[in-house]
Amino acid sequence: MADPKGFLNHGREVAKTRPVAERVKDWNEVYVPGSLLPIISKQASRCMDCGIPFCHNGCPLGNLIPEWNDYAYREDWAAAQERLHATNNFPEFTGRLCPAPCESACVLGINQPPVTIKNVEVSIIDKAWETGDVAPQIPERLSGKTVAVIGSGPAGLAAAQQLTRAGHTVAVYERADRIGGLLRYGIPEFKMEKRHINRRIEQMRAEGTRFRTGVEIGRDINARDLKKRYDAIVIAAGATTARDLPVPGRELKGIHQAMEYLPLANKVQEGDYVTAPISAEGKHVVVIGGGDTGADCVGTAHRQGAASVTQLEIMPRPNDERHPTHQPWPTFPMLYKVTSAHEEGGERVYSVSTTHFEGDEDGNVQWLHLVEVEFVDGKLTQKPGTERKIPAQLVTLAMGFTGTDRENGLVEQFGLDLDERGNIARDADFQTNVPGVFVAGDAGRGQSLIVWAIAEGRSAARGVDRFLTGASDLPAPIRPTDRALAV
Repeated sequence: MADPKGFLNHGREVAKTRPVAERVKDWNEVYVPGSLLPIISKQASRCMDCGIPFCHNGCPLGNLIPEWNDYAYREDWAAAQERLHATNNFPEFTGRLCPAPCESACVLGINQPPVTIKNVEVSIIDKAWETGDVAPQIPERLSGKTVAVIGSGPAGLAAAQQLTRAGHTVAVYERADRIGGLLRYGIPEFKMEKRHINRRIEQMRAEGTRFRTGVEIGRDINARDLKKRYDAIVIAAGATTARDLPVPGRELKGIHQAMEYLPLANKVQEGDYVTAPISAEGKHVVVIGGGDTGADCVGTAHRQGAASVTQLEIMPRPNDERHPTHQPWPTFPMLYKVTSAHEEGGERVYSVSTTHFEGDEDGNVQWLHLVEVEFVDGKLTQKPGTERKIPAQLVTLAMGFTGTDRENGLVEQFGLDLDERGNIARDADFQTNVPGVFVAGDAGRGQSLIVWAIAEGRSAARGVDRFLTGASDLPAPIRPTDRALAV
């Protein structure tokens, strides 16, 4: 194990962020470059190497956390990255974007601040890239089998990389103009600079994975025709159907889904636009939805120069600490958190519901009318006399997603069955009702975390490999029915 007294000698330290006044003027990652490595050995030493590592179960990937903590403590970075990559294709993604359910399951977290697992993870992989320890893993021989992966988000990329390394010829189809899915256009640059994606894409190209951008299966290519061309198919198209808000005034100009707003800001960083076609500059911005996507809208609005930013959430404000009965250790608790975007300003309002929007004579939204709500006998009820309106010249809807896209015809053309939640149904090998067609990530699981997407991509790859060859040595972190402590 690491230092047997590390958790006694060292307190928890996390990555330092740049001053708010500085970082809202650019789109670079919010953290101070190079601030982690000097403290990471001490932080890794806090790992207790407990007899039952609950962090393993808290992580859908089953990351070997105590092992790479020990290597990081000893500053054996080559060994650390090898153990990190043993279970995770893209630790630089999860180390920046995952909410770290492993830390919620950390045994040290029972009565002390948990190990900074996420910070250790990202330090290991960043060091590995710096020292050249991340290299293409080219298969020794090819199987002669072909696989099409639909979607290039974390699930699709993980499946593609695993199958390529198993010797299959893999082509990834992406309807956007660049590879990455929501990693590329849904995650703001200040949370993860896109150079991290670009670096992985080049590694995958060197390994043999092929990429086809600007091609939407179901529209540009009929799904049945695609199936005739490939021996197996993995659908990793995500859950991109956004939940809407059907209230009076929804048709007013200036009200947009978060995934209409955020990609345009990312396209500015890619050089496609000088300024975003939908911008918060000089406007009173209201973000409806209190989750991570809502926080991404908040941080984006700050950088675009919003006059004010208000984030609304229909549920009550979460607790600061886990409830010992309702959310006991080691489950993943729903706690109040202040993201880097919230540190930058704005107001957060809980227990409110939007009743309608009000616009000007030109049809532009100007006001949002809301009312306070509360739970009465388990039912969400409006509180009389609490109606009010707030200025709203740009409104973003960040209320989650309801399922995979049904408008492009992919589901119907393949003839896929759906489960009771509207997701694409699959068996224990991630195979759909159509032989040779598999599904991974949000398209089959529903909206979830990046770490679940990568785990599903890896597991689906094993199912595909078994389908094509009769057996597989690829790891399968999860089954479709798994609901670990991270839920």
